[in-house]
Parts: sequence; C-alpha cells; structure tokens
Amino acid sequence: MTRIDFYTNAEPKLQFACQLTAKAAQQNLRVVIYVPDEDAARGIDKMLWTFQATGFVPHCPAIHALAPETPVVIAREDGEMPHYQVMLNLHSESPPSFSRFERLIEVVGTDADDVKLARHRYRFYRDRGYEIHHHDLAKAGA
Repeated sequence: MTRIDFYTNAEPKLQFACQLTAKAAQQNLRVVIYVPDEDAARGIDKMLWTFQATGFVPHCPAIHALAPETPVVIAREDGEMPHYQVMLNLHSESPPSFSRFERLIEVVGTDADDVKLARHRYRFYRDRGYEIHHHDLAKAGA
C-alpha cells in the first residue's frame, strides 16, 4: 500500500518541495512532481535549477524523451508518469494514480485555501484506508 506523508506549515512551500525532492534524489529515489498547470511546472522547474547555491536537481518534463532515465520529472497529466516510486503532489486535488506509487508526499503551505484543500485530500486518503504520516514543520522547527 502507498505510504502517504503530509508535510504541513511548509513555508515557503515550493522551496520545501525542492528540498524534499533533492533529498529523495540523493537517496537514489525517483520522483514525479505532480503539478496542476504549465505555470506551476515552469515555477518548480526554475526552482529546481536555482534553489541550491552550489548545484541543481537533475530533472525534466515527464513527456521528455529522457524522462525514463531522469531521477526527477515534472508531470502535469496523470498519463505522463514514467515511473512509480515517489510522487510529490503540488496539485490541489488527489492525483488519480497515486495508489500506483510506493510513496506519496503532500506539501501543504500556510495559506488558508491550501490548508482547506489539503484537509480534503487527507480525508480522501484516510477514508480509503491509507495510513497517513503527518509532519508539522511548525512544531519541528520549534
């Protein structure tokens, strides 16, 4: 069964998503970053190139010819998944194919709308019997 981790109070949200992605890539895990649209895809793409002062996270769009060999891919559509190890969801809804993945990571910022949508996704997974691991970054940093 898919392991689901919620990281809440993640600010700045995209920066934290990049940190998690880099950590997973360093552990030789393959990551799909699931985004809602082209603007979000461009935003996370740029951050993955620039968030580290001395390096970058190798990545490409999921539809690129090199996606099957690239450790991190950015997908906008459910049918674009080149592998099913780790999914990092930046979409407001639950990804349709999340259950194919070994692990699903949900990153939740502090914006009220983001929190509300995340609670809906949390209930969706819980009601289907998934065990959810919660990591409150506000408490971790205290």
